Amino acid sequence: MMGSLHIKESYLSRRAMESRNGDVRNPTEVRMSQMVLPCHANHRGQLSTGQLLKWIDTAACLSAERHAGCPCVTASMDDIYLEHTISVGHVVNLKTKVNRAFNSSMEVGIHVTSEDLCNGKEWKVCQAFATFVAQPQGNKKVKLKPLTPLTEEEHLEHSIAAERRRMRLVHTDNIKDLLTRSTQQERSREGGMNGEVLAQKTRVESVELVLPPHANHQGNTFGGQIMAWMENVATIAASRLCHAHPTLKVIEMFHFRGPSQVGDRLILKAIVNNAFKDSMEVGVCVEAFCHDVGVPRRHINSAFMTFVVLDENNHPCILPRMKPEPGDGERRYREAIARRKIRLDRKYVISCKQSEVPLSVPWDPCNQVYLSYNNVSALKMLVSKTDWVLASEINKVRLYTLEDGSFLSFKVEILVSIDARQTFNLLSDLTRRSEWDRYYKECRLLQQVNEDDAIYHVVSTVRSADGKLQDFIILASRRLPCDVGDPYVVAFRSVTLSTHPPCEEYTRGETLCSGLCIWSQGPMTKISYYNQFTPGIVSQLTTNITGLSSDFAVTYQACEQFLIDNVKDSNRP
Repeated sequence: MMGSLHIKESYLSRRAMESRNGDVRNPTEVRMSQMVLPCHANHRGQLSTGQLLKWIDTAACLSAERHAGCPCVTASMDDIYLEHTISVGHVVNLKTKVNRAFNSSMEVGIHVTSEDLCNGKEWKVCQAFATFVAQPQGNKKVKLKPLTPLTEEEHLEHSIAAERRRMRLVHTDNIKDLLTRSTQQERSREGGMNGEVLAQKTRVESVELVLPPHANHQGNTFGGQIMAWMENVATIAASRLCHAHPTLKVIEMFHFRGPSQVGDRLILKAIVNNAFKDSMEVGVCVEAFCHDVGVPRRHINSAFMTFVVLDENNHPCILPRMKPEPGDGERRYREAIARRKIRLDRKYVISCKQSEVPLSVPWDPCNQVYLSYNNVSALKMLVSKTDWVLASEINKVRLYTLEDGSFLSFKVEILVSIDARQTFNLLSDLTRRSEWDRYYKECRLLQQVNEDDAIYHVVSTVRSADGKLQDFIILASRRLPCDVGDPYVVAFRSVTLSTHPPCEEYTRGETLCSGLCIWSQGPMTKISYYNQFTPGIVSQLTTNITGLSSDFAVTYQACEQFLIDNVKDSNRP
């Protein structure tokens, strides 16, 4: 207890000193630098990914425990995309900090770079997000204190952390659902069976005895150590397929299902599930058992890792084809195909830069969770910007603009005396928007995806250059506040539906990022509407900015009157 008090006092002293120096640092931030020595390297003289995972888990755990003030354990790790290898002699720089704390869990953001001390160059290696759970001491329940973001970046991560948490909670069920729906694809066998590697030849089984050096300060097996052992057996399995030294590129999101302790034996099993043109998926399973007779094995973890084989120019090589084992092997083979599609969808929708993502992304069941996530997080990224400039104010309706690189965005803001939840219920129903927004001619529900997401066909009163009215296929994603102070959110973005292609009657428009955020502010409710610039609204926007029109003021005054007139109907769940 005294040690804990001493640690907290040192953090407060350091933070006060940083504040005096003008450098306010998040008190949970941990910076770690490690020189890559030959003992950390693999056969190619590059940092072993297993060693990197140990360092990542160590630094992230320190951040979590700084905030919690008590021991913490790794609960899950999001997808990790390894962008660069790291050579012996380079320095690995890790920066971790808690993005947001929930009840007993918290999200830790991880940023890893490598540095060449000889020329001063630095490269991004990966960015990851881990979830840690605070461990109660005795029978005392843990209730984590809220985290107060200090910078624009921290406000953004704090806001989006709630959406990432939502995606993690449905990840397992979503994967199961998608795999169930995936069709059994016939494998083409050009050239017959020649050259195929039997999957059973890639099978690896290894046992590890958990010793005190492998444990954390609670006596449980260190999560980073387990990940390192998993990477080791997966690498062996991948090598048996390609008869070369593979490089790990992707570790998919996984969860720790339970702890293991010093004295436990861990059985690690790995096998290549499928080989694609220039990559392969390896599945790894970890089970724990103790020396007591009759005690069953416990499933600790499972993971899927993607490997490539790089040539001397660091280009992926073509891999041998593989033949799966009958039964479970065929199932794993088909599931690997489905997971690859899911992985590409997830990376495409979530990981790409906003400017590289097309305005309208195809909609299908395989990417709906990630499109919904991207829809809401893109709006929250826009909301978190601090450089909004007040362009005009008419009858208490304020219009703000933001120039950010090649994008121009606007925000309309108004205060109303209607309850925030009632406001949310009314404004999230797009089929009623034409009642207050004269730019909506009609809106028809096409698909109710789930309780929070729906797809609409919207016809606007705005005409394009060819004189036709514009129409849109819009994904609307609703979110209730995750915590006190969070807004109600309704996010919009364009998607494409094969059942509703563009037609001759209208010009198909696109929305990159727009939506409503609704905050409760005592007796008042603040409504903010955001829209990232698209060509269809340029003239409308610039006309209002220069003060030549009061369209925005009229529209959002009509919005307030709509709320007043319909508030009695807004108490539905």
